[in-house]
Amino acid sequence: MKRLDSIPTNKIDRVSRLVTTGVKVGGNYLKYYGKKMVNSEFTKDELHMDNAADIYDTLKELKGSALKVAQMLSMEKNLLPQSYSDKFSLSQFSVPPLSAPLVRKTFKKYFGVYPEEMFDEFSADSVNAASIGQVHRAKKDGRELAVKIQYPGVKESIGTDIAIVKPIAIRMFNLQGTSDEYFDEIEGKLMEETDYALEMEQSEFVRQACSGIPNLKFPQYYHEYSCDKIITMDWMGGIHLSEFIKSDPSQERRNSIGQTLFDFYMFQIHKLKYFHADPHPGNFLVNEADNLIAIDFGCMKKIPDSFYEPYFDLVKSESLNDENIYMAKMYELEMLRKTDSPADIKFFSELFRELLMVFTRPLQHEEFDFSDPVFMDDVARFSQQLANDKALRKMNTNRGSKHFIYINRTFFGLYSLLSDLKAKVKINDFENYV
Repeated sequence: MKRLDSIPTNKIDRVSRLVTTGVKVGGNYLKYYGKKMVNSEFTKDELHMDNAADIYDTLKELKGSALKVAQMLSMEKNLLPQSYSDKFSLSQFSVPPLSAPLVRKTFKKYFGVYPEEMFDEFSADSVNAASIGQVHRAKKDGRELAVKIQYPGVKESIGTDIAIVKPIAIRMFNLQGTSDEYFDEIEGKLMEETDYALEMEQSEFVRQACSGIPNLKFPQYYHEYSCDKIITMDWMGGIHLSEFIKSDPSQERRNSIGQTLFDFYMFQIHKLKYFHADPHPGNFLVNEADNLIAIDFGCMKKIPDSFYEPYFDLVKSESLNDENIYMAKMYELEMLRKTDSPADIKFFSELFRELLMVFTRPLQHEEFDFSDPVFMDDVARFSQQLANDKALRKMNTNRGSKHFIYINRTFFGLYSLLSDLKAKVKINDFENYV
């Protein structure tokens, strides 16, 4: 795999890379329409494959928040053509790493010494490269360690990337009026992910708080070999969750891993009201004993009571079926406003009710089978409906609490992982753990 000797960090360089990619995508469309004129039955499959490859090739070199977007989109399987999901899923745990000289230079910049001066052994070739940083193996005093090193310039480029994306997103989602709180929420979380000292605090908190959940493991972290852009932790043997799924495990093993994953998230959301908001397979390992290992806590989200209570009140079937309760919660969650027209109120109350009826279905049962094709078909159908709804495009979609962004992302990601696992889980088992 190609190794990078530099990462573009200033606005001009990053914008120019994106412009070049836009030219390539335009060329792909011209090629597609040329073939379409010759053969009217020619599909867009090749166009999607070419565009996905060109866009991903740019994002993986930009790294940082640009690549993080691809990682997030890879979990939304129903919002993009399959070619994009397949290509963007590589961002979860396999992107071009930094070259060995740049690794040594970056480590010394962060820590003041070269890695071989700190550790007894250090491999300059990474074992895992992702959107924010890459992981190297090391040894110290007989301990096997994983050393995560942040890419240079990632933190400094976040503001630039948000500034590039913001006007596009405002037009795409028709965000009329002020939408700063949404972008501030995303930028704030991305900035937190570049603060490795904060990530260590969050990792230790979750490790201790969730220690009572069976079959769930965490690495130990070493503050003396860590700083705000380097984290050193135990090396945890195992395979990524996606590799576990591809190994064709038995249904019993699928259910066991799925139950642990579901309990982990429900415990955080309902007991801690502070949760891991980045559920993708690159953040989880499965070891030989079928323990689930959580290894990355850069993105954590706190849920204030003012959001938690109305949000989870709506999960209850009696709330969805009681018009007065339902409408009151819609206003509390800022999905509806006092200034909305009767047409707006009717449109968004019906749309949100349909969304809730689909996405809260697992939570309405004592046990739920995520291999159920009806559920995933309904998820796919509703996602496509949202993407293609011409009426929605004309509506002002600048609505809803900013807290929706990460809790919805978490549920989407969790359901996607459980669906890939084809796991059957007990919904309220998390109540058993303290």
